[in-house]
Amino acid sequence: MNPYSDYYELSNRQNDKLVKDIEKAINGEYSAIQCYEKLANLAPSSKERNQILEIRQDEIRHFQQFTQIYVSLTGRQPKYKLIEECPNTYKEGLEFAFLDEQETVDFYLDISEQTSDPYIKGVFHRASADEQNHAVWFLYYLSRKRH
Repeated sequence: MNPYSDYYELSNRQNDKLVKDIEKAINGEYSAIQCYEKLANLAPSSKERNQILEIRQDEIRHFQQFTQIYVSLTGRQPKYKLIEECPNTYKEGLEFAFLDEQETVDFYLDISEQTSDPYIKGVFHRASADEQNHAVWFLYYLSRKRH
């Protein structure tokens, strides 16, 4: 009996979960990039539009970083797909974006905690902080729509 076989089996399962979670994160970012372009076009002012486009730029950076990590772990390019449809009105889009960003904060922290790789840990920890910041902006714009 090999005493290391359990370790390697556990390690492979953890790596499979990490790869699947990163793939989900990539598709989430891909979906957010599309949605925030639509949301920016619906924004009532250039100030809001510019802030949403700035958030979109963060999502593009996350998408690129996550894709790079995925390729380094798997040796292949991920297949991108929309996993969520963006609402057609500005207010519904803001609500959707706020909730999505809030859920993503915890998801990215979970990914960060799954790995011992300092680069992956750092990228997802930073992305989590960005998502929290995005959620605050969307909540701010949502709160202004209620008055």
